[in-house]
Amino acid sequence: NLLFLCSFNACKHNKACKEVYERIVNKGKSKKLALIAVANKLLKQSFAIAKSGRPYDETYVSILPR
Repeated sequence: NLLFLCSFNACKHNKACKEVYERIVNKGKSKKLALIAVANKLLKQSFAIAKSGRPYDETYVSILPR
């Protein structure tokens, strides 16, 4: 629940989360579904920050091959 509520604020201030939210809503999906996707994005970001031990960097790009 708390992560879902944080996704409202993240859509306004976090660039990556805002892009995810707008992309999903523009596809015609519900806003609630988009907020859940943003919550998932926040969770992934927080685990990456905790695992790496580095502070959040908005311009960071992963160098791992896909």
